[in-house]
Amino acid sequence: MVQGSAADLIKLAMISLHAALPTELPEARLLLQIHDELVFEVPQPLADQTIETVRRHMESAMELRVPIVVDTAVSANWMECK
Repeated sequence: MVQGSAADLIKLAMISLHAALPTELPEARLLLQIHDELVFEVPQPLADQTIETVRRHMESAMELRVPIVVDTAVSANWMECK
């Protein structure tokens, strides 16, 4: 049940981001979803703005009684984020 809810949550966040990114951050590209992670490609000068936009959309994707907390990392490649 929890795993299915997590899948629903990430899908809702992706739908929200897909609609928002073209107007809010047209340079950002959602590249991959890996379990509960989203990987973006974005120019370095826009990293902080992208983090805030992604965090806002992911944390508000579903209303729950407990807060959703989004962790972020920035690197030149996905492997360095681990």
